[in-house]
Amino acid sequence: MAIKNLELRARIVVEGFWHGIHRSPYHGFSVEFTEYRQYSPGDDTRYIDWRLFARTDRYYIKKFEDETNLRCYLLVDHSRSMDYGSLTYKKSEYANTLAATLAYFLHQQGDAVGLLTFDEQIRDYLPARNRIGHLRRLMLQLEQAPSGSATDLGAPLKRIVEIVRKRSLMVLLSDFLAPIESLERNLTALAASGHEVMLLQILDPAELAFNFEKALMFRDVESGRDLFIDPATARQQYLTRFTAHNDAVRATAQRIGAGFRQFSSAQALEIAMFDFLRERIQRGKSGNRFARSRKGA
Repeated sequence: MAIKNLELRARIVVEGFWHGIHRSPYHGFSVEFTEYRQYSPGDDTRYIDWRLFARTDRYYIKKFEDETNLRCYLLVDHSRSMDYGSLTYKKSEYANTLAATLAYFLHQQGDAVGLLTFDEQIRDYLPARNRIGHLRRLMLQLEQAPSGSATDLGAPLKRIVEIVRKRSLMVLLSDFLAPIESLERNLTALAASGHEVMLLQILDPAELAFNFEKALMFRDVESGRDLFIDPATARQQYLTRFTAHNDAVRATAQRIGAGFRQFSSAQALEIAMFDFLRERIQRGKSGNRFARSRKGA
């Protein structure tokens, strides 16, 4: 995180990730994100790579061209609450770096990556591309600091449904510290459009533990309201309500068939990268289960 150039930071994370995977017991893990996918019952056994089986003791099938090209949209929260940080960097910097890391990783694989940044309104939009110069443009937009006030999760989700017609992977990066009454409705529309949806919740360690010691004046960065709070008396109620809110976000993701991962901004980015890819393995790459169940209903 001390590296100022975002693209260089992302490249170093990705290279460190691959290096760590190849030296770990998970060395076969990376195969599923390059030229092969794991065998599933019903696949034509003629396409099993037996040499790879001999090396990994797992069945893999060579991907066809139409299976290798993924379209991914990164929907990144740039609201004022993301501008908080108890570390040497803020949640927004961590989220932007994670988004940049995913973009760099997918771009290197030949996949198309798009970007939408938002606060109470949509700020920037780039359609999914894999052209020369596109990744650089995406990085430049991610380097923008949060400038909005409130968070409106509904507006970007409605807009992305309107403008993206082809099935894509939608990755929403946010702290989700906003009213979520409309979240399920808008995520349902996104999933029902055939998109695969993943929610990545980014939270600061201080938000997760509320480990403040002294009574302090706290400011709501989105409303501007000041509150004098004694952490010793408020901690338990805060943690109870905070946990309930985050559980509601997770439950919403489960109901509509979306992936969900929660990250502390103190977590190593290589681990966050691993968690993201492991979530995709567990869910499979065969499509959005929620959308398919609705079509079959």
